[in-house]
Amino acid sequence: MDSDDFLPEGGKLPELKLDARQAQGFISFFKKLPKDPRAVRFFDRRDYYTAHGENARFIAKTYYHTMTALRQLGSNSDGISSVSVSRAMFETIARSLLLERTDHTLELYEGSGSSWRLTKSGTPGNIGSFEDILFANNDMQDSPVTVALFPVLRESQLYVGLSFVDMTNRKLGLAEFPEDSRFTNVESALVALGCKECLLPADFEKSIDLQPLQDAISNCSVLLTVRKKAEFKSRDLVQDLGRIIRGSVEPVCDLLSQFDFALGALGALVSYAELLADDTNYGNYTIEKYNLDRYMRLDSAAVRALNISEGKTDVNKNFSLFGLMNRTCTAGMGKRLLNSWLKQPLLDVEEINNRLDMVQAFAEDPELCQGLRQHLKRISDIDRLTHALRRKSANLQPVVKLYQSCCRIPFIKAVLEQYNGQFSTLVKTRFLGSLEEWLAENRYGRFSNLVETAIDLDQVDNGEYRISPLYSSDLAVLKDELSEVENHINNLHKHTATDLDLSVDKMKIEKGPFGHVFRISKKDEQKVRKKLTTNYIIIETRKDGVKFTSSKLKKLGDQYQALFGEYTSCQKKIVDNVVQVSCTFSEVFENFSAIISELDVLQSFADLAISCPVRYVRPDITTSEGDIILQGSRHPCLEAQDGVNFIPNDCTLVRGKSWFQIITGPNMGGKSTFIRQVGVNILMAQVGSFVPCDQASISVRDCIFARVGAGDCQLRGVSTFMQEMLETASILKGASEKSLIIIDELGRGTSTYDGFGLAWAICEHLVEVTRAPALFATHFHELTALANRNGDQQQHGPDLGIANYHVGAHIDPSSRKLTMLYKVEPGACDQSFGIHVAEFANFPEAVIALAKSKAEELEDFSTAPNFSDEPSDEVGSKRKRVFSPDDVTRGAARARLLLEDFAALPLDEMDGSKAMEMVAKLKSEFEKDAASNPWLQQFL
Repeated sequence: MDSDDFLPEGGKLPELKLDARQAQGFISFFKKLPKDPRAVRFFDRRDYYTAHGENARFIAKTYYHTMTALRQLGSNSDGISSVSVSRAMFETIARSLLLERTDHTLELYEGSGSSWRLTKSGTPGNIGSFEDILFANNDMQDSPVTVALFPVLRESQLYVGLSFVDMTNRKLGLAEFPEDSRFTNVESALVALGCKECLLPADFEKSIDLQPLQDAISNCSVLLTVRKKAEFKSRDLVQDLGRIIRGSVEPVCDLLSQFDFALGALGALVSYAELLADDTNYGNYTIEKYNLDRYMRLDSAAVRALNISEGKTDVNKNFSLFGLMNRTCTAGMGKRLLNSWLKQPLLDVEEINNRLDMVQAFAEDPELCQGLRQHLKRISDIDRLTHALRRKSANLQPVVKLYQSCCRIPFIKAVLEQYNGQFSTLVKTRFLGSLEEWLAENRYGRFSNLVETAIDLDQVDNGEYRISPLYSSDLAVLKDELSEVENHINNLHKHTATDLDLSVDKMKIEKGPFGHVFRISKKDEQKVRKKLTTNYIIIETRKDGVKFTSSKLKKLGDQYQALFGEYTSCQKKIVDNVVQVSCTFSEVFENFSAIISELDVLQSFADLAISCPVRYVRPDITTSEGDIILQGSRHPCLEAQDGVNFIPNDCTLVRGKSWFQIITGPNMGGKSTFIRQVGVNILMAQVGSFVPCDQASISVRDCIFARVGAGDCQLRGVSTFMQEMLETASILKGASEKSLIIIDELGRGTSTYDGFGLAWAICEHLVEVTRAPALFATHFHELTALANRNGDQQQHGPDLGIANYHVGAHIDPSSRKLTMLYKVEPGACDQSFGIHVAEFANFPEAVIALAKSKAEELEDFSTAPNFSDEPSDEVGSKRKRVFSPDDVTRGAARARLLLEDFAALPLDEMDGSKAMEMVAKLKSEFEKDAASNPWLQQFL
């Protein structure tokens, strides 16, 4: 493909035209700008934009995919690289930088020559300046949040003060919590809040290792912004918040008194977001204590493993859980709430059941659901319209659109009132009561009366947003005078048509740059050309016809323009007043938005549940002490793909029986899909959705930990295996017996024996210490021996609950062809299928033959470790290792002790020689103990 194919209009870019003096002036200004490697700076040239220097090279490479887009501005010695960007391309780049990427900020300058000023700036966490561009043709699916963190060390315990601001919904929050060395609580908070940007103070205490925190921020694709430590202060915080928080200052004081470290973070946020600089913020913000324990915790690894969020490379919308579940009808509000719910699954059983009750009500009553959808589709984005009202440049359009949207709400209330099913009490308490309150005459009623009195709603259908002449006597007079001139113009229109022997419908009258003009087709112009050129003034001849005027029309048009100017000036003052008064109803709009968004998401869940080829079912939700039983469970995203005939599987996680499941089987056999679908089903249930199962009973999980896939992070200097170990370390430190753990193919990034040893020790730790339900898919068939130790009561206690499962596959005895069955069945897998999968991939026959030969030579695995002293006669077992159960048990315990001792070493506090000395000592002690244990000797 030619590189110019990436450029607009066949490779033509807007041309930057500057004379030598202008170019030198601009270069001089540009080179004085402060260096900021994150900032992408654009310069508004009225019809197009330009970027320069490193920014120009970045844009040419990233968005035009060719360096031929670059032009040189100025002489070679002093010149700078430049690139021109059309307005449409600028919108594309702005969306990419602020909504998709999280590694740049955006700045827009206006001016000329050497005099330019910054007029707009945006970051992924603060997109307010660019909202009109970003969402001109797209719904706003996220409410970007900026977080500030303040870590401190107190008596050897790490604590984090957290504060966040959501500028779309005008909300502030605080939290304070103890933290581990991997910052797992911070990571789950960043995920739950939908954080796009994170502030950290410079000059930390040296005793705090910040690398894991920076890794957590990077894992969540969050822009890291470092600010001066002096900005993290709480002085004058109460006074500042008193100006922007809605209501009295006493509750704010009470809330702040509960925090210590979070106050500095909040002070930094208020300063960074410049909340006090915008007087429309005054009295419009709310503040809350953010409770980490209210929602299921999800880290970035779990979000990726469960495909919760949409990806840029998704082939279709059903690839992600958000894309599949998004059946919302409103313009943006429902999408944002769904996005938030998917990252904040509930822990409270009653609250989950309340959502499920509503989904069931909608699912069982199609008329109710359809009636609701019909009205929801006609509701605009109330949040964004409310936000637009607060801008200094606001006009009547958002006022009218808010009125039109809110006009649908009484109809929604009427639809809900008609429902008389088993959940009618819940509908009344959860929705109808609130709607009644906010639709009252002294709330929404006052706004409705204002709009109907002040705005000429008859003109809205014509795309005109005007103040009603009846609202102001001055406007009424000007309106009458305008109408009189319009009547004269209409009469002149008829008279002119008669004069030219044309019917009125063949001669149009238009308003444009030339004022009022007549227009006729070129065909009609030929018929009347003589009279036209004699008695009239021809203005323009184009394909669509000939425009002309007369002295009378020109005079009337000038009168009209003068009166219209007066009308507009008089109207502007009234418009400003109407907009200002409309702003005072923000609380009404915010509450309507919250109610409508929730209804939208709940009906979306119901629509999904009943419209799938196989209907979803309502899960039975129990407390964390219960078991997890999914009968006929399916992966919702996979079964929604075209041409997929999904095979359902049961998952029974029962304490003392199958609480920890080891799943073996061939690659491509469905292990990864199975363990992920269990995680997805549980997450959907705790969000309040029905689940793709025949029957489901789910005990609430406080966290889902996932170690799935081997994603390299080598750009950050982290290998595949190291990333695997870091994610597993987070699980070992952060999981509790109330969590759910899904692990896929752990230990593949190192040697077979090291990997197996790690996998065994990790399994033991999860079973004996963490005691959380877990699905452990592995290629180490030897791990299935763990299930043989369920009876060892002294070592493990009565409720160990390790069970083996495998994904089925069939090899035809005659052709040796492999067929995947995709069924998960009890018991360990009885053989390895790696070579058969290679055959699937059409490896050359010579390679397959050699692989089979080598496998027979090196085979050292049977169905389970051979605990007897009898040699095996099984075909293909040329050299089998034989271990006693006691060797395996004692060896695994010693291997685990080695790992724990190594993990406990304070390596970051030691110099290199001391660290080597301590590691050598551990190794020496391990080798001594291994001398009497055949099972351990295989690892040395």
